[in-house]
Amino acid sequence: MAPTTTAIYARIVTERRRIMARRLPMLIASAWLFTPSHAGPGRVSSTTLGASTVQQGVAADPLQSWNDGAAKRAIIAFVERVTTQGGPDFVPVPERIATFDNDGTLWSEKPVPFQVMFAFDRVKALAPQHPEWKTKEPFASLLKGDMAGVVATGEKGVLEIMTATHTGMTTDEFSRSVQEWITTARHPKTGRLYTEMVYQPMLELLAYLRANGFKTFIVSGGGVEFMRPWAERVYGIPPEQVVGSSGKLKLETRNGRPVLIKLAEIDLVDDKEGKPVGIQSRIGRRPIAAFGNSDGDLQMLEWATAGAGARFALFVHHDDDAREFAYDRADKLQTFNVGWDEAVAKGWTVVSMRQDWKTVFPRVTK
Repeated sequence: MAPTTTAIYARIVTERRRIMARRLPMLIASAWLFTPSHAGPGRVSSTTLGASTVQQGVAADPLQSWNDGAAKRAIIAFVERVTTQGGPDFVPVPERIATFDNDGTLWSEKPVPFQVMFAFDRVKALAPQHPEWKTKEPFASLLKGDMAGVVATGEKGVLEIMTATHTGMTTDEFSRSVQEWITTARHPKTGRLYTEMVYQPMLELLAYLRANGFKTFIVSGGGVEFMRPWAERVYGIPPEQVVGSSGKLKLETRNGRPVLIKLAEIDLVDDKEGKPVGIQSRIGRRPIAAFGNSDGDLQMLEWATAGAGARFALFVHHDDDAREFAYDRADKLQTFNVGWDEAVAKGWTVVSMRQDWKTVFPRVTK
């Protein structure tokens, strides 16, 4: 996941949010390159996105959507090394920790990180409760579809959008809003549900690792409260194994019941150097395998491979503009530059979406 992804997710009232606000014009311009579509080419059952589809292929070919190449062979060789009882690189089951970035690694992140789209859609959903937004910026421009007007509000505008959509409510209320959105909202280009924009080869990889005693974690710059409501259904990763950027919470009593309130104060920025911090503070074990797709994930891969014994690091390279999107060194939003160079220098695995994956997204049923 790229640095800009994390910024939109986590920087609510901090310096990180202010930095992200300076990049908002670029994000907004990208988001409105496409016209939102509410009618996609088809639906894929949620049961096909989790364990059911991929588990069926574990016995015959655990990575059936991967072409037979260096990347696939490297994954299988590593798993065999660390799971061979009595072998020199054997790793006990409790230590088989694998961490995955989310945006751009497990699901798509273009034209902008999907949590950005959630924030914009959330403003529209909340508008009836806020008649003042019809004349108050940046809400007025957003509701009219005037992205130039939103951009013109600058840092102050993005802070107001993120505060209005991500803070002040209970964690249960926020979770419900995410669930409602994620089950109906569709990608502006493909027409798929956002949960249908996950990568089929990565779903198979998650299942393959778990079948071999690994515990899989998401370690993303995205908002932890945004990912937890749907991660188990889509990835088979329970909420307690999701690490992400987070704001502070406060316990209050409302109507005689305890509730947790989302505050406009940062707790963890889970991006770049924050990823090893998040891993240590939330997981407590150094992973032996780490997976990412951009420079924002580099420190996580460095942290994972710095430990003793067999280690594995993998970057997903977005080089398939026919089936997904192509971007890397020159991309201004999700850059894969320094990480690419380090991967080559250290012999890490770099997956070419175009060459290594037979298919990108799960099969869509009519």
